[in-house]
Amino acid sequence: MREGSLEAPTRHPLDWKSDDFWNIDSLNHELERVFDLCHGCRRCVSLCQAFPVLFDLVDNSPTMEVDGVAKADYGKVVEQCYLCDLCYQTKCPYIPPHEWNIDFPHLMLRAKAVDFRNGGAKISSKLISNTRLVGKLASIPIVVETVNWGNKNPTLRGLLEKTLDVHHDAQLPTYHSPSARSRLKGNQDDGAKAVAAGPTSGKVAIFITCYGDHNHPKMVEDLVAVLRHNGVAVKLLARESCCGMPKLELGDLDTVEKYKNANLPQFIEAVNEGWDLMAPVPSCVLMFKQEIPLMFPGDEAAQKVKRAFFDPFEYLMHRHAAGLFKTDFKNELGKIAWQVACHQRVQNIGPKTRDVLNLVPNTEVVTIERCSGHDGTYGVKKATYELSRKIAKPVETRVKQAAPQHFTSDCVMAGAHIAHGLGDGTSAEHPISLIRNAYGI
Repeated sequence: MREGSLEAPTRHPLDWKSDDFWNIDSLNHELERVFDLCHGCRRCVSLCQAFPVLFDLVDNSPTMEVDGVAKADYGKVVEQCYLCDLCYQTKCPYIPPHEWNIDFPHLMLRAKAVDFRNGGAKISSKLISNTRLVGKLASIPIVVETVNWGNKNPTLRGLLEKTLDVHHDAQLPTYHSPSARSRLKGNQDDGAKAVAAGPTSGKVAIFITCYGDHNHPKMVEDLVAVLRHNGVAVKLLARESCCGMPKLELGDLDTVEKYKNANLPQFIEAVNEGWDLMAPVPSCVLMFKQEIPLMFPGDEAAQKVKRAFFDPFEYLMHRHAAGLFKTDFKNELGKIAWQVACHQRVQNIGPKTRDVLNLVPNTEVVTIERCSGHDGTYGVKKATYELSRKIAKPVETRVKQAAPQHFTSDCVMAGAHIAHGLGDGTSAEHPISLIRNAYGI
């Protein structure tokens, strides 16, 4: 049996509308097949906790093979997977089109979905994955200061741990009022003077994201400023639902479809008018570039949105290739430690953030290609917080060794998680904010 493949990797559509997808016996059969192949390879053991849990179950079983592991214990592996996709992206030699056809993350997603449909998700998990609702409530002007204070109060954090299973020491996001949408209200371009270049039209409709709207509005403001400085017309989508990534990680595929149905009509309207699509959070971009198209392979609207969606730095490098990216930087950045967000790597666009940052004079980018261990709710839940800290430790060590002037990650949640673990006063900065600072605008 050959190891690896010389053919380009591919991903199969997620066949979640079929009866077989939801059949527990069929699921367990596939889990046993893949777990057995993973047991015979083990090169993913250093990535996350899912694989050590699997291999310990095998090694401690009566047969020391997968057939000795109780199927009731398969869920112990599934609950440790937070769909970072790095095993598929960087380690596994048996991904499609290899005949073994292993897509470990999407198999874990199937198992999560079956568990969710059978009532396996806690109410607390359903609540904290509803990021749009939580963000709206927490950002009410009268409420926001109380929420931010409560997130730092030991007594209230202890209560939060008991009621919502949120670890008392986990770094929780700060909420802001007014939101990014309110700050940028009415600040729209018509795109009449847009200059197309390569696959870009020169005008961008921004999907703000739940996090960008309520937790990090400055990131959105900085993105708008950098795009406009480079002659790109910008508007905000009139309204939006969550991208669905938190619900995908929970296995709530029906809600992902609900959000998709709310978002796509606006996206298609913008695309039909010649606008490109963009979001400042890699996970949200990945949803529309990969996960939703794979969930709805026959939906032409989803495929059309996929082709129109860009990562911000991917977009800027397309403009740079056409000579339309400005390099009139006024400020140097020095040494930057850049943690590569997993959901940006999976987009297969290359290190475009690093490439743009390197255009700033006298700038050195130290690239850290390891997962932060945050990945949505995994880094805040009581059951997994300490494990997430273990996963983040190598990144924190690399940041300390680099001794940079700036620490950054395209994933603001990952950046905050790592900065919290450093515990030395380091703050994570978004790379688009660093570019705005370099421009001095």
